Amino acid sequence: MSAADFTALGFFLVLWTAYSWVTDRARLFSRVSLTRAMSAQRAAWIRNAVKRDLRMIDTQIMAGLQNGTAFFASTSMFALGSCFALLGATDQVFAIFDDLPGVFRGGRTGFEMKVGGLACIFGYAFFKFGWSYRLFNYCTILLGAIPMSSEVDKDPEAAARAADKVIRMNILAAKHFNKGLRAIFLSIGYLGWFVSPYLFMATTAAIIVVLVRRQFYSEARRAVLEGSD
Repeated sequence: MSAADFTALGFFLVLWTAYSWVTDRARLFSRVSLTRAMSAQRAAWIRNAVKRDLRMIDTQIMAGLQNGTAFFASTSMFALGSCFALLGATDQVFAIFDDLPGVFRGGRTGFEMKVGGLACIFGYAFFKFGWSYRLFNYCTILLGAIPMSSEVDKDPEAAARAADKVIRMNILAAKHFNKGLRAIFLSIGYLGWFVSPYLFMATTAAIIVVLVRRQFYSEARRAVLEGSD
């Protein structure tokens, strides 16, 4: 592990942390992120659900959110297993690298440390997706606890409190899901480290640029905000 390797790793962690903070808690040049805009839409959805007599539509939406989270959780587990398989194929990987020009060879220990770091990213993503799945499950239960529309008029404050619980739980589940998905995206940039620390920094920066564009300058964001930015 050279000084360039540690610099690239620090660059990766700083960009990851900064992007997460800007997306979840702040604005970028007074522009609200797509994640925060969707949080407002989640709140509007749950408040509309309070007014419905039958909430089959809402339970189907919850089921879709859970299924998507379960898919990424299982994908993270497969990726984690692949990392351990890669550790057992170090000699084959080195034989391939020897035939490729421009590949920085840091030795077996350096390679295994990089694979270990990649496994940590996938492990982190799995725990985020797993917890998000659990929170969406809790969210479904809280949704079922909302009074029926015929009872809302009798105690609107109780119905509002029940809806607020669902909203907070749903937003929290989405927050953990986004963190897991962010780790999956950044793992693509991490792969550049196996070739060169400089390529690692370049691929990380490229991934961050793509993610920033999607969060703050994409068509999806404009569709959600509809010019209210």
